[in-house]
Amino acid sequence: MQKKHFLSVILLATLTYSAAAYERPFPSNAKRGTMTPATYPAINIDGKERMLSPGAQIFNANNTIDLPDNLRAGNVTVNFTENNQGQIHRIWMLTPQEASKPLPVQNR
Repeated sequence: MQKKHFLSVILLATLTYSAAAYERPFPSNAKRGTMTPATYPAINIDGKERMLSPGAQIFNANNTIDLPDNLRAGNVTVNFTENNQGQIHRIWMLTPQEASKPLPVQNR
């Protein structure tokens, strides 16, 4: 009985570790910047006020969606994409490990 319990714990630990090691895929057209919150629908990226697109999504470091009104942290390194009108469409708040990696290669 103890052997089954031990093996179950090992299996769960392995599955948990692999989920924690998950790398988020960023689109090849992603750009990098430093974000500070502003009054919705504006957002500051690299010191410039930008507009969020309708339906914009902001993913925090845990890869869950944050609402623009809930943003509190300033000077967060992010990857972001723009729509055809130049509005910010998707934002990913980066972990320190993700921020240390280079951006994905852009397709042309």
